[in-house]
Amino acid sequence: MSKQVIQTANAPAAVGPYSQAIVAGGLVYTAGQIALVPGTTELAAGGIAEQTRQVMHNLKAILETAGSSLDQVVKVTVYLQDLNDFAAMNAVYAEFFTVAPPARSTIQAAKLPRAALVEIDCIATLTH
Repeated sequence: MSKQVIQTANAPAAVGPYSQAIVAGGLVYTAGQIALVPGTTELAAGGIAEQTRQVMHNLKAILETAGSSLDQVVKVTVYLQDLNDFAAMNAVYAEFFTVAPPARSTIQAAKLPRAALVEIDCIATLTH
């Protein structure tokens, strides 16, 4: 099985030896995304809602570059710095998955890169 590396300037560049996403076997596997603003090394200003929104925009850009979309997401993993932020994260998350939301796991992580409040990765099917 071959794999294709996905890279877009519309999402934060990888800050280590990993790809923004990999396409293999008809699926897109994204790297975990934190709320970095594309083209910068800065987290989106604000709290959990603003960071979740930026993460979702980053994932959307990566998926679209790969030939997929948020509508094609089948599995999501959410990592929260503080599980008490669940309701606020969930409210923003629900704006992006309005019909047939994907399966999801949510966990509290001891620490996230750059002291981010949330990190999210996903698996999606290709649209073509």
